[in-house]
Amino acid sequence: MSIIVIGFITLDGIMTDPTGSEGTPLGGWALRHGREAIDGDKFRLGRTLDDGVLLFGRTTWQIFSRLWPGREGPFAARMNAVPKLVASRTLSGADSAAWANSTILEGDVIDAVKQEPRDVIVVGSLSLVHRIMAEDLIDEYRLLIFPSVLGSGDRLFPAGGRQAHLECVSAEQVGAAVLTRHRRAAR
Repeated sequence: MSIIVIGFITLDGIMTDPTGSEGTPLGGWALRHGREAIDGDKFRLGRTLDDGVLLFGRTTWQIFSRLWPGREGPFAARMNAVPKLVASRTLSGADSAAWANSTILEGDVIDAVKQEPRDVIVVGSLSLVHRIMAEDLIDEYRLLIFPSVLGSGDRLFPAGGRQAHLECVSAEQVGAAVLTRHRRAAR
């Protein structure tokens, strides 16, 4: 089992509101490069998406649950079919019906992640990423880095955060952005 974090990020490390769906003042920065910059399997998840499980925080899941059920095509079919775990203290099991194969986690998300036998793909959900990061559980980062500098917002790697040593597995241009894959370096 691996824990993989995927996300859109700016050159200065900001992950806040890449599509503008959260309504923040600087939101929508990823879409300035066109819809094709973010559509499809940009993170090259392939079989990992077929065999793994997606993990969302409440806000990201609510945004995705409004968008994905109505989409069509092969990637949308995969996103709608994959099991989804939602870390939330406010949503209920009834809410999970909004998007097929969604389950609201009961109990501690860290315990759930540690016990999950499948690969866990953490989508956006920065506060959740920071919790998992603090426990040193992340095995890989797949980041789509956009040529934007925002100057403020929530950063993937916060000041004063845990030290990490990663190795670059790959980097490739994907439209206006660069997809990087970094894995935890051998200890």
